[in-house]
Amino acid sequence: MAWRDAKASRVRLLLFMASIILGISAVVSIQLFSSNLKDNIKLQSKALMGADFTLDSRQAPTALEQQIIDSLQPDAKEINFVSMVAFPKNGGTKLVKVRGLEGDFPFYGTIDTEPATASKSYQELGGALVDATLMLQFDVKPGDSIKVGNLTLPISGALKAIPGSTAISTSVAPPIIIPFASIEATGLLQFGSRKEYQFFYKRSDTLDIDKFARAMRPLLEAVDLDLDTHTSTSRRLGKRYENVGNFLNLAAFIALLLGCIGIASSVHIYIKEKLRAIAVLKCMGASRLQSFLIFLIQIAGIGVIGGLIGSLIGIGVQTLFPYLLQDFLPFSVEISISVQPLIIGVFLGLFMSVLFALLPLLRTWYVSPLEVLRVDEKASQEPLKVRLFVYGAILVFLFLFSFWLLNNAVYALAFVVATLITFAVLAGVATLSIKGVRRYFPLRWSFTARQSLLNLFRPNNQTVVLVVAIGLGTFLISTLYFTKDILLAKTDIEQSSGDANLILLDVQTEQREAVEQRIKANDLPVMSAIPIVTMRMHSINGDLINDLRQDSTTQVRRWVFSHEFRATYRDSLIDSETLMEGKWTPRLAAGDPIEISISDNLVESTKLKVGDAVVFNIQGVLMETSVGSIRAVDWGQLHPNFTVLFPAGVLEDAPQFNVIMTSVPDEFRSAKLQRELISEFPNLTVLDLRQVFNIVEDILDKVSWVINFMAFFSIVTGIIVLIGSVRTSKYQRIKESVLLRTLGAKNAQILKITALEYLFLGLLGSLVGILLALLSSLCLALLLFNEPFVPSMIPFLVFLPGITFLVLIIGLSNIRTVLKSSPLAVLRKEG
Repeated sequence: MAWRDAKASRVRLLLFMASIILGISAVVSIQLFSSNLKDNIKLQSKALMGADFTLDSRQAPTALEQQIIDSLQPDAKEINFVSMVAFPKNGGTKLVKVRGLEGDFPFYGTIDTEPATASKSYQELGGALVDATLMLQFDVKPGDSIKVGNLTLPISGALKAIPGSTAISTSVAPPIIIPFASIEATGLLQFGSRKEYQFFYKRSDTLDIDKFARAMRPLLEAVDLDLDTHTSTSRRLGKRYENVGNFLNLAAFIALLLGCIGIASSVHIYIKEKLRAIAVLKCMGASRLQSFLIFLIQIAGIGVIGGLIGSLIGIGVQTLFPYLLQDFLPFSVEISISVQPLIIGVFLGLFMSVLFALLPLLRTWYVSPLEVLRVDEKASQEPLKVRLFVYGAILVFLFLFSFWLLNNAVYALAFVVATLITFAVLAGVATLSIKGVRRYFPLRWSFTARQSLLNLFRPNNQTVVLVVAIGLGTFLISTLYFTKDILLAKTDIEQSSGDANLILLDVQTEQREAVEQRIKANDLPVMSAIPIVTMRMHSINGDLINDLRQDSTTQVRRWVFSHEFRATYRDSLIDSETLMEGKWTPRLAAGDPIEISISDNLVESTKLKVGDAVVFNIQGVLMETSVGSIRAVDWGQLHPNFTVLFPAGVLEDAPQFNVIMTSVPDEFRSAKLQRELISEFPNLTVLDLRQVFNIVEDILDKVSWVINFMAFFSIVTGIIVLIGSVRTSKYQRIKESVLLRTLGAKNAQILKITALEYLFLGLLGSLVGILLALLSSLCLALLLFNEPFVPSMIPFLVFLPGITFLVLIIGLSNIRTVLKSSPLAVLRKEG
């Protein structure tokens, strides 16, 4: 009976299946890709680092540190820092990451260059490997020269890839590789320069790298050396992409939920139409279990077949992810197929289709035979306890599946609650709209307009499920655009003339006056010149940092022990700072106790309070201070912000360098000033905020592609639910059409009634989705980003009319069959 009935209703059952297929394909494709990503990270862990392990230091190693480094016999070494370079061919300048290499690095993987021989010959020839994109940007080629500080080198080749780098990581400062021996000749390593020393090691495969790292940790904690192994790097990378995978999994899961809601709604109408036939079967002796199993087998079959087809589609879809995420991945992903996600796909298809269709299926259990014998017999309904049990089972499953995806009970619960709230709001708006139309029905409207509104709450209407399906898809993609606007607002490149947009770093004390004169000679203002003094903590409340380093019970976070603080001094607080505790002392006289101000994030890491004593080591001189105040610092604002702030009158004579800020009205004058400054002061690092903002926007665009791809699943699932709903209500529409035509309605009027109904549904669903996205984005802007919110008009100008038009087309696609149906044939069938 299940097979026979399914053949008679195959079109509708196929549409039910389509809702499952898309959601399953989304989940399976992401599960497969995540599995492949983890396997690739494990297999390529050494190639990602290029070595078995490294030792890092932020400053030139001390004698003790160098002794430890040499005892392990490094196979290669590097010093890297961010600096400006110039291209003499065309006078262009660019902020880059200079990497001075010595030795046969990488030991695993390769440096990909053009020509290929350049990766080996650049050290012998004393040349430079320049980022390939950068060479295209400045129209230079191998054989041309590049000026790094005081040194001009020939370009040996174009650098395409090096282990550990991604397109995103090299966007702000593209890499330039030069021989280690050439670093000193550049003259760029001056006082205050940020630099990193790295020593690379290759060991036998028999070495237990994790055991070795544990054994080395006590020795390294006594000095300022960091050990990083290829296994720890792969774990970090795996964790990073696991978080991305969790987000994509949740997006796919939402698409699957949307499809399941479509199934529940469609099966509700499908079963409702079958109730009389079920009553007849019971009159002929069929048991409750038999009538229930007939339709349960149908839905279970839909779930299994849909899960299988969705899994096969997911296998194909996962091959797109390496292309979507190529800018974020430091390696190429080799695709393979594992069995687990396929089993999960089939299981999900079966379990979720049955679970969400269970409530309408239970109607078959409670159908009374009297419903076919008595015309006015009220349809039986499942008890309240049964409905509550099914709802509870759905919620438990959603939580358990979310917990399996996220591996965090709190996040899983938050996701389920947020999903329920979103669905409830959309369903609530649809229900309130229906009640509002009923209560304030426009009696003076034309017949066709009134009839289209009446269809929103006619028997077997699917207003709620359609508004949820349309609204959720619109909500997801609109939220993306609004959130992107918030992020870009924090980096608005259209600044007023009073805002600094060019920052000069590493300005030495003896250069400051000349640099300021050069800026003023270009008719540009010197917005600020901020002195910076480097220092380290010597003791906290009388406890030496070296002793705290050995204390396993200390609450001070370990980064504080080796951190080089860059502090400044001034007599006032700035806009990005708010006094939280204590009293700010603007200026001190000679002999006064030194009271400093520290940031709230430093308080979290050190557990310092107002009045606590801190001794700093400033270039070998110990300075006793106490915490006078604690500041909340908005690190998102475009100001140089500091964790440690001294009052004026203390550090003026300390060794220091400066950060100078100016405002340049256009890119042409910015480029001219940069060329002049780098020509005269090659050690300067110039940060052009315009370029940074453009890079940020480019990164957000790439992220948007990935999120759009996942929102696509929800949009298409919503469309399938919409098509299924229209097809499911086809026979109800035919009856309505026949009655209207019998009463004298013309085909044009029926067409207009249908068009207006779906126009209302499309507008309502998409508008509610956009407004919900607007509200959630406003909360994000005010509560999370602390940024005024100016929404994008794209959702209103593109999504609202676009999705409404799509709903209208789908709604009208079924009307031709309705219009062609003969009134007499339908009336005879009903009779």
